[in-house]
Amino acid sequence: MSSTALLDLAGSVAAALADRPVDGLGDEALLGITRQVEALGRSVDALRVAMAGEIAARSRTEDGPAGLAARKGCRSANELLQRLTQASSANTAARLTLAALTRRGTTLSGARMPAMFDHVRAALETGDLGVDAALALTKNLAPLRDRVHPDALDAAERELVAAATGSSPDSHVEASADEIRIQASVWRATLDPIGLEPDEAHAMAKRGFRLGPERNGLVPVSGGLLPEAAGRVKRLFDAYLTPTTAPAFLTDEELADKNAVKDPRTKDQQRHDVLIGVLDAMARSGDTPTIGGAAPTVLVTMRAEDLETGGAGYADGVESPLSPTTVKQMVCSGGTQKVLIGRNGRILKLGSAERCFTAPQRRAITARDGGCRIPGCSIPAGWCEVHHVIPAAEGGPTHPDNGVLLCWFHHRTIDTSGWAIRMRAGAPEVQAPPWLDHTRRWRPATKSRIALAMRLGRPHHGP
Repeated sequence: MSSTALLDLAGSVAAALADRPVDGLGDEALLGITRQVEALGRSVDALRVAMAGEIAARSRTEDGPAGLAARKGCRSANELLQRLTQASSANTAARLTLAALTRRGTTLSGARMPAMFDHVRAALETGDLGVDAALALTKNLAPLRDRVHPDALDAAERELVAAATGSSPDSHVEASADEIRIQASVWRATLDPIGLEPDEAHAMAKRGFRLGPERNGLVPVSGGLLPEAAGRVKRLFDAYLTPTTAPAFLTDEELADKNAVKDPRTKDQQRHDVLIGVLDAMARSGDTPTIGGAAPTVLVTMRAEDLETGGAGYADGVESPLSPTTVKQMVCSGGTQKVLIGRNGRILKLGSAERCFTAPQRRAITARDGGCRIPGCSIPAGWCEVHHVIPAAEGGPTHPDNGVLLCWFHHRTIDTSGWAIRMRAGAPEVQAPPWLDHTRRWRPATKSRIALAMRLGRPHHGP
């Protein structure tokens, strides 16, 4: 196709797309046109890759100032592409990478040579294969070219292209780019299992976990996990990322005209809260190394008057102050210890720990509650904090009759979420928010299997 024809085609397509009454389409028309537009997009993407390859060929480093990119005032073909297309550097780099793997060379006699991945090239040119799937395929197979027999690599490429384009005899359903990525990784591991060792050695050297400087009230986390470590973390999150506002609190009759309410937190927020629970449980574990003879504990300091009136606190190792709400929660679950410091900085008096549930008290509360007291919350007892139902500042005792298990999130939001807890003859009762239960009745709630068994075994008197 000539350059004039291409320009005319681009103008025609742009004119046709100028008026897009998508919201007026019927369901079937919407789906059909979506497929057609996507097919058109694949053809356009293939042309983008071809154009990127040609620009790269004319901008070779060995051409020096005579290269196309240099003559246009650009350092590289990538920079020239970015300026021409307004695409990101990652996008143009991907086009250049794919072009290098699918561009056909020319012999000295002028004959065309097969591309490095010729099946991918052919499927791209016909618009049957998308760029994302092509990149997923070539990224996994390209490192094998010097280590695997060409026939085996050719067979893998054929199979993957067939799966992506729906031309496989096993299935006529087109595989997505993510599915191709997974299939290609399996092919890579099957064809060259020994080749995985250098990758794993590199990953071992690069593994890490870092806490960055606090910004805007958050401490950024970065680093990289080994695949097996990430798998464990994901499974742990999967086990506990269930809705914490499950409507099991209500009876079937009460739920007849209600819809199940989802957890208000995002998945990222839930993972954050689960991680806190895991860390707290590990800190309480007898297997955890001690610091200065004590379990790892976050030390928060504040003035005595601020503790009573609700002031800010300062945590060891954290730059930003902690809000009164955060301090209140940490005091409720972790207790306090008063230290009298003179004006010259000398410690004048060291009090004993207060407002802190002992290990035997926690075990007793765990046996009674079995987990977070909020109905529907799946956080286990070992990850929970002990909450003073009547705050210690208001005279509430540090006693099992005044302590209940709450996960970090429900403990943090107990004053704002609408959930309420009271103690009745030493037994906790829970009241749901009005949007979940308009009757506002107090009900017992426990996750303890022995407590449930005892309740089921009670004699039934009257209606």
